[in-house]
Amino acid sequence: MPSALQAAAWGLLAGSALVLGAALGWWLNLPQRVIAGVMAFGSGVLLSALSFELMDKAWERGGFAATALGFVCGAAIYALANAWLVRRGARYRKRSGPQPRSEQERAGSGSAIALGALLDGVPESIVIGLSLLGGKGVSVAALVAIFVSNIPEGLSSAAGMKRNARGAGYVFGLWSAIACASALAAWLGYVVFGGYSQEVVAATTGLAAGAILVMLADTMIPEAFEQVHQATGPISVAGYLVGFALSKLAGE
Repeated sequence: MPSALQAAAWGLLAGSALVLGAALGWWLNLPQRVIAGVMAFGSGVLLSALSFELMDKAWERGGFAATALGFVCGAAIYALANAWLVRRGARYRKRSGPQPRSEQERAGSGSAIALGALLDGVPESIVIGLSLLGGKGVSVAALVAIFVSNIPEGLSSAAGMKRNARGAGYVFGLWSAIACASALAAWLGYVVFGGYSQEVVAATTGLAAGAILVMLADTMIPEAFEQVHQATGPISVAGYLVGFALSKLAGE
């Protein structure tokens, strides 16, 4: 299979975890504390991948300057885009419980939630495509980390949408579309950046890492803390340790 199609297939696999999580959130009546705990664990796994599979590999590939520039730009772009979406009703897109919504939020919240989900998922998928550029195959640790972190994201959002009277067609249509967008983003990550210099690839990897870190700090971790409080830290540490082990074992 051509490498570009491999990238798309791996991106689709990682994105399918969103649909899996949505199905769990829709069909299982899980307590909100359990959902929040899974989200905290997924945040820890993704933080580990961000450190060892993104930033470290980007530095090795293109040096500190390119990596740092991309990292800061990715954080700024995500923060600005997320602030814009919050004002349009996507503030609670990862909340598993009741979502307080004003009339203004209800009017445009559907499209805002969809765009917010896309904003959260695309940087992770681009990383999958970039990991194939070295010719050594996909980064297993990054793929597993993204897959694991996507499950609680889809689970929490679907549970919250169900409690707020969103239909099954909307919920599963949204996450299926994001899964397909993940495949496209992974494909683009491989095809678009395959001919660029190592510094450009490093900056792009850093950009994705910066966006992911802001996403975790602004959305996943706060939503987890709201339900499990001080247990968020230890649960996230456990997830981080699992991600660290995956990174080291996959690199052997």
